[in-house]
Amino acid sequence: MSERVVEGTVVEALPSALYRVEIEGRHRITAHVGGGSDRNFVRILVGDRVSVALAPRDLTRGRILRKLR
Repeated sequence: MSERVVEGTVVEALPSALYRVEIEGRHRITAHVGGGSDRNFVRILVGDRVSVALAPRDLTRGRILRKLR
């Protein structure tokens, strides 16, 4: 199964390094930061545009791949 990659906006920072990301205007998912961003200490803030890989079996969860400009 392949991951579906979408773009979204961080709308809320949650405990345990989780983020609420809004995609396609109305859909909100819960996402965590992927390993590459964590190692390079990329700070994710509310309002940032991010690229998210959705979990293949649960479309309400995802992994933040990178921060967009």
